[in-house]
Amino acid sequence: MKPIVAIVGRPNVGKSTLFNRITRSRDAIVDDLPGVTRDRIFGDARWNDKLFTLVDTGGFAEGDDDPFAPHIRRQVTQAIADADAVVLVLDGKGGVSPFDADLIHTLRTVDKPAHFVVNKIDGEGQEKNMAEFYGLGIETLFPVSAEHGYGISDFMDALTATFPGDEESDAHPDAIRIAVVGKPNAGKSSLINAILGEQRLVVSEMAGTTRDAIDSVFIRENRHYVLVDTAGIRRKGKVSMRLEKFSIIKALRSLERCDVALIVIDAEQGISDQDVRVAGYAQDRGCGAIFLLNKWDLVDNRDGKALRRMTDDLRMAAKFLSFAPVLTVSALTGQRVPKIFSLVDAVYNQYDFRVTTGQLNKVMEKALERTPPPLHKGKRLKFYYATQVSSKPPTFVSFVSFPEAVHFSYQRYLVNQIRDAFGLDKIPLRMLLRQRTGKNPAFLNKKRTPIKGKRKRREKR
Repeated sequence: MKPIVAIVGRPNVGKSTLFNRITRSRDAIVDDLPGVTRDRIFGDARWNDKLFTLVDTGGFAEGDDDPFAPHIRRQVTQAIADADAVVLVLDGKGGVSPFDADLIHTLRTVDKPAHFVVNKIDGEGQEKNMAEFYGLGIETLFPVSAEHGYGISDFMDALTATFPGDEESDAHPDAIRIAVVGKPNAGKSSLINAILGEQRLVVSEMAGTTRDAIDSVFIRENRHYVLVDTAGIRRKGKVSMRLEKFSIIKALRSLERCDVALIVIDAEQGISDQDVRVAGYAQDRGCGAIFLLNKWDLVDNRDGKALRRMTDDLRMAAKFLSFAPVLTVSALTGQRVPKIFSLVDAVYNQYDFRVTTGQLNKVMEKALERTPPPLHKGKRLKFYYATQVSSKPPTFVSFVSFPEAVHFSYQRYLVNQIRDAFGLDKIPLRMLLRQRTGKNPAFLNKKRTPIKGKRKRREKR
């Protein structure tokens, strides 16, 4: 998991400006009025090849007349509790405030790295404004200007010094990573316990019991799997402001580092909009997916058509994952739980698929001959050659004369031809269209009408 860093401080000290500076974005709203940021804002950041998630919080103030103040304080308290590191931003122009002392006292009660930044220090000449902050008992202060960038490099070096880098290897590099995701109370933890055959995870009927992502290593037939149990992902309007937002971001992060997502659906309740949203998160992150209709032992299947009805509903609601297999299971009784791994293996084998450029271009050539590309400004679009650039998921790049003129339906047609040719029917595929630069290999599109002169010579023969 990427480390999570929370930015805290009293209102209007420049937290959102610092957030935007570090994430190189404008996701946080910046205004001179205090209290603009009332909710937590998440963003990904990188420094010295260290990846982490940054969280902007609202201004912390006791006794504030703002009706949102109690809610903001709860948010800040929860952010401190759930983050891996905390950055306290102090106001170099406004000086020390009693609220600063309250926050420093709070940070001293938690066992995690805390970094103290004095903002609005625009240069060395203004560093004298930091003197009074040392009276708060802080040993190391970082003078910075979030607006102009002064001192940011030194602060970021210190912040990320203990973070894991991209080069650090996984404890199980060959393991298939499986994220178990779904809305709250769908039976995710119970399902993992049924797979592991032991009560390794906390199981409860209370929605939101699992707050953090928990990795469980499982060995089956000499193959390693890493199961990641995640917090239930709720609809945005249903998310409690105290606890679940960090759970959601950790769940989404688990999808980023998994190979196959087991999307657990409460079959007794049927397919909900939130189930489709969770499936959309998996599709956005390009991982393999398997729908598990859990609690199947509670479904009324007297006519024998319940599976067909629910599968049709699922395919209609989540058309973007029409390739994902569907399996009915019961975590309570263990019904069809062993079959999950045969599906996981099948999906992963396709997910890790590689093809040579020669084989790929033969398939592309046949597809272009079967259905020629459309016209663009009166001329036929030309596809030059294609190559696979990565796996997990298989990603292909095709060089085209005018990439922007290729309709999405024709691009989908080419992807489906690749699916059919190589048997990739259970995973997402990606095709990127690029403009040809320089001289590349011969066209895939072969001219189908001979030149007039050649036709005449053949007729004379």
